Amino acid sequence: MNQVVIALGSNIDKERNLPLAVAMLRQTSRITAVSAVYETIPVGLLNQPNFWNMAVLLKTDLSPAQLKQTVIGPIEVKLKRIRQADPNAPRTIDIDIVLFNEMVGDYDGGDGRLRPLPDPDLLKFAHVAVPVADLLPDIPHPVTGERLAELAQRLLAEATAKVGARPLWKV
Repeated sequence: MNQVVIALGSNIDKERNLPLAVAMLRQTSRITAVSAVYETIPVGLLNQPNFWNMAVLLKTDLSPAQLKQTVIGPIEVKLKRIRQADPNAPRTIDIDIVLFNEMVGDYDGGDGRLRPLPDPDLLKFAHVAVPVADLLPDIPHPVTGERLAELAQRLLAEATAKVGARPLWKV
């Protein structure tokens, strides 16, 4: 059984879409833990509503490609995710595999694009790292070896210094 961390985010009808996405994940996977929900300021494209971000820990027999193609992709379609040219554009839902066991490598998400594991956003953004660290604070990052709690605190401090205010808070 594979242990997987999924990151979820929404800033369009987020009060409805985020819980609905988690409920849909529960229909196909065994969720073993759910992080707090964090309201986060947008990254990149700043003139848009704040996001709600969270992470779930689940168990599945599926491979990363199967999980993306048969579970995550259909949920994003049902919740009317529209991919725009700007990857920071508003969205009804965004669901990404962040960690898959201790896997380091790429998988095909079904659209011909290879996706890396662990997700590189885990090392870049507090809105990804903080919810993931809620679930697995003492687990080392598969590439850097940094404990996820330390990674989250470092990214949160960096983001706070950059924007001059705390960039995320619990809902």
